[in-house]
This record gives sequence, structure tokens and C-alpha cells, in this order.
Amino acid sequence: MKKTNAVRILESNSISYELFSYEFNEDEIDAVSVANKINAPHEQVFKTLVASGDKTGTVVFVIPGNEELNLKKAASASSNKKIEMIKLKDLLPLTGYIRGGCSPVGMIKKYPTFIEETSALFDRIYVSSGIRGMQMLLSPADLANVTDAVFSDLI
Repeated sequence: MKKTNAVRILESNSISYELFSYEFNEDEIDAVSVANKINAPHEQVFKTLVASGDKTGTVVFVIPGNEELNLKKAASASSNKKIEMIKLKDLLPLTGYIRGGCSPVGMIKKYPTFIEETSALFDRIYVSSGIRGMQMLLSPADLANVTDAVFSDLI
């Protein structure tokens, strides 16, 4: 399997992980479709959402794939009054990643990152490894440590 920047960062920080690859197409890159492809519970496969806050600028949220980000809770958690999802065309320039392959690990810049607190229900969660077709399985605590993330109520 291809080593992505996110995987290299995990390895350089001695973080334990597993990789899971799957076939994908443009119509099935959402987290629920990915969960089905790797036979994982929908609530254990997390998606990475990138937003812009009126005070902080770019902010990253990691939430279960079967949930919607609550913008009011996201704004509050990130010390913003208002949060808006970024435009798709801005994803690659801001993060270095494309839709369906956006990892919270290894973005171009380290943005304030928030992980949905229900991730604590699992020993390990799935997140994108930085490319479509590959997920990383790691502990929520390790993910928080490597991204300097804060656990928050986001959904």
C-alpha cells in the first residue's frame, strides 16, 4: 500500500495504526459508503470537514461519517461566532487533500482541530489516510495528540 504523508507522520511519532484499502468511485467517496466497503460501523468511520471561522479562519472538524456537523456547536467549540464550510475548490489549496481523501493528519498547515467527543466510545476510529481508497485505524487519543486536537461536542 502507498505510504501517504499522514502515514509517515504517524510512523515518525511512533503511533500504532492499521491501513485498510478499498475500491472507490466518484459517487461513493462519502464516509458511509467507505464504512460499507471496509465493513466498519458507520459511527466508527470519521470524516474530516474543513470550515472557516469568523475569528480563527480555517478550522478542522472530525466527526462520525453518519452524522452532520452542528455549526453552532462547532462555532462555540472553536471560539468563533460563526462557522461556514469552505468551498470545495478551496480544499486542495488549504489542506493539500482532495474530497474523499482529506485526512486530519498532515495538512499543509496545522489548523485548529476538533474531534467529536463520541470518538471516545471506540478504542480506535477510522479516518482518511490522505488518499481516496485508503483509511487509517488508530486510537482517538493518538489522533488528537498528533493533530493537537480538542475533543468537543460537535454533532
